[in-house]
Amino acid sequence: GAPSPAAAPKPPSEGTQGSDADVELPSIRHQPEGLEQLLARTNFTKTELQSLYRGFKNECPSGLVDEETFTLIYSRFFPQGDASSYAHFLFDAFDADRNGPRSFLQDFAVGLSVLLRGTEQQKLKWTFDLYDVNKDGYVTKEDMLEIMKSIYAMMGRCTEPALGASAPAQHVELFFQKMDRNRDGMVTFEEFLATCQEDKDIMSSMQIFHNVL
Repeated sequence: GAPSPAAAPKPPSEGTQGSDADVELPSIRHQPEGLEQLLARTNFTKTELQSLYRGFKNECPSGLVDEETFTLIYSRFFPQGDASSYAHFLFDAFDADRNGPRSFLQDFAVGLSVLLRGTEQQKLKWTFDLYDVNKDGYVTKEDMLEIMKSIYAMMGRCTEPALGASAPAQHVELFFQKMDRNRDGMVTFEEFLATCQEDKDIMSSMQIFHNVL
C-alpha cells in the first residue's frame, strides 16, 4: 500500500506531567476555548491536552498557528523529503472551521482525537475529507493523485526500496479502480467507506497516522 506518513508527536500518557500540569488551557486571546470544552469535544485527558497545548506554545508563543509555521514544524519530522505540499493539505484538513490560525490548536486537538481515539468510520471520514481537496463531497482521481504525490515527496529517501516517479500514479490507479464503483469518475464517502472496509490492503493504506502515532 501507499506509505503512511507520520505526524506531530502524540500527547503523552496520563502519567506524564510537567511542573505546570495544573495550568488551565488555553488563554488564546483571539479565540479562547476552555479546557472543559476541549475535554468534551475530544477523547483526550486533561493532562494530554495541556501537554499538546504546551508543545504548540513552545513553537508559537502567540498561540496562533498559521500554515507556514505548521509546515516548518512538520518538516522537521521529514528532513529527507519535502513536506510542504502535504503539510498544506494537512493544515487544510485540520482547519475544519476555516478560521486558519485563530482556532487551529483547537481544531488540531479535535482532529488528532479522531485519528488516535476515534472509531474506524470516524477515521475514514477524516481521511476522505483530506483527499477531498476542493471540499465538494467527492474525491476525483486528480484529488487523490495530488495527495499521493505530496506523501511520496515528503517521504523522500526513506522509502525502501526506492520508488520511481510513476509510483504515486500507479497507486492511485489501483485505488481508484476499486473505489469508483459506479464508474462515474468520482468517489463518494459511501464508496470510499465500503471499499476500505472490504479491502484490507486499501484500509491499511488509507488509515493515515494509524500506525505511526
